[in-house]
Amino acid sequence: MTRLGYERYCEEITLQARLFREALQGADLKGTVPTCPDWTVGDLTRHLGGALRWMAANVRTRAQAPVPPEEVPQAEGPGDGEPAALGSWLRESAALAASELAAAGPGTPVWSWADEQSTDFWVRRAVHETVIHRADAALAAGVPYALAPEVAADTLEEWLEIGSLPQTMERRPELAGLLGPGRTVCLHATDTGPAGTRWVIDLTGDRIAWRHGGQDERAAATLSGPLTDVLLVFYRRLPADTPTVTVQGDRDLFDEWLGLVSFG
Repeated sequence: MTRLGYERYCEEITLQARLFREALQGADLKGTVPTCPDWTVGDLTRHLGGALRWMAANVRTRAQAPVPPEEVPQAEGPGDGEPAALGSWLRESAALAASELAAAGPGTPVWSWADEQSTDFWVRRAVHETVIHRADAALAAGVPYALAPEVAADTLEEWLEIGSLPQTMERRPELAGLLGPGRTVCLHATDTGPAGTRWVIDLTGDRIAWRHGGQDERAAATLSGPLTDVLLVFYRRLPADTPTVTVQGDRDLFDEWLGLVSFG
């Protein structure tokens, strides 16, 4: 089920890609991305554009199995020596993904690697892929990063949902080491109203689960701060000792959880 509405997601794909390009205006495409140190800025840009084109190909073909990446037209993009061409290619990649998803419409069956086998999964995934890599771009360029609160909350919740899927633990059995009595982690956005918003990751059962937390609910470890900063720490784009956030309670549990749960 979508959270922002299908049409809004389609709009956000092109908006977030435009903000990505704006963040990198004048940037050195051969410079390192601090949050993805194996990549240059050019690599980051081509990764995002290629991912959007791959998603578009899966939607366009109504794939029943993943489209092989080598079969996606123009998936690699131009080289670092062509910054204008690379920017245009990314813009076209986002427009292609948005147009294919808009044409298919919500609820259209298509393969995905999650439980939701439809365009509803891909339209949301395309937005959040771009949202997080835009943060990478902004941090690499040293420019401010802002995100609408409803988009930030949805980005966080998408990964909580993916992280709690049974197949996630099947693919990564080491996550079972997080489970145990009394092991809960709270993400507390302090700027979303008088009491803020809380998400509780529950590690006390036989798999990872999550829920919205109540105002007075306490957890073994709590990360608190502005929503966007909590999101970026959650995605390991900012360190947990960032001055705008605090970690209270069992820091060892928090660090263990953050070290094992990663995505994007």
